Amino acid sequence: MKESNSNSTGVKEIARLANVSIGTVDRVIHNRKGVSDETRKKVNAIIEELNFRPNKMASLLARRDQVNIGVLIPKTSSETNYWSYPLVGITQAVDELKQFGVSVTHFFYDLDSKNSFTTASEQILAADLQGVLLAPSFIEESLMLTKKLTEANIPFVFINSDLPRQESLSYIGPDLFQSGRLAAQIISMMAREADDIFIVNISTELELDHHLLRKEQGFRKYFEEHNIANTILTLNINHTDNQSVKKQLSKALASAPNARVLFVTNSRVNVVARVLADHPQKLILIGYDFIEENIRCLENESISFIISQRPKEQGYQGIMALYKHLFGLGDAERTNYMPIDIITKENFHYYKN
Repeated sequence: MKESNSNSTGVKEIARLANVSIGTVDRVIHNRKGVSDETRKKVNAIIEELNFRPNKMASLLARRDQVNIGVLIPKTSSETNYWSYPLVGITQAVDELKQFGVSVTHFFYDLDSKNSFTTASEQILAADLQGVLLAPSFIEESLMLTKKLTEANIPFVFINSDLPRQESLSYIGPDLFQSGRLAAQIISMMAREADDIFIVNISTELELDHHLLRKEQGFRKYFEEHNIANTILTLNINHTDNQSVKKQLSKALASAPNARVLFVTNSRVNVVARVLADHPQKLILIGYDFIEENIRCLENESISFIISQRPKEQGYQGIMALYKHLFGLGDAERTNYMPIDIITKENFHYYKN
């Protein structure tokens, strides 16, 4: 086999041997429309015979303005700005890739509204997209969306939480079950034998919020496997405004006088910290996500530990995974778990998210 030394010379030689134009060869190389199956097979056979390898950078630059990725994530709210962090990573990735024609279209939904997610999903399916990055918050609705994306042959990547047995390119985020186990391990070293432990789930659509439930399952499994006898109670708060959280949490603590430890399964742990400010007893409080509100609570010691899931890196790697797939640069690992970081008052100054 002959090895092509020049990209342009190689394309001309392929065109000559195939008796087609250089433009036709270019369309075959970049998998564009407008070429018959017979011609495509003929050109590809010559490419293989010549062992032709197109200049990857030239190939990418030639495809500018051709790839639009849809991003489906929750919008930030007054209760949590967690989702502003993946957005920073997404923006960083697109800034690096825009020279290759990569752009994104954002579709935001209300984290506490199933209908909002459904509406955003419909907009995704109606748009002209070559790939989708999504954070699935509602199981049934997310499954309906991914089924339609699969049928339309649109690749998609999950971040923050996974849906098993789906044909995604990759899941990029925490091992939810294992992060719950980690929280349990930390608490097991701090709780006394007589202490009751509350697992606090705060979500409007809680029965559909599978990523919170996976954390609770991991937490309980750790205590079960290690034969730790503390009583574990679950408090599900379905109204996420501050007053509702305060009312339900105060009622729960009044009914459980031995409760000394609280594990909040999402970034709303700072809301719980503010409620506990008036509690007569010092309680151990652990929750999720390295965001500004939680950092302030670490500083004033109303939160003991934060578990970080690297949301900025999730957004960045999610876009990069789709880019590499769409441009033929290889596929990401099917599961890419983020490190699970433990943040305290003593080390948060050195933590880079």
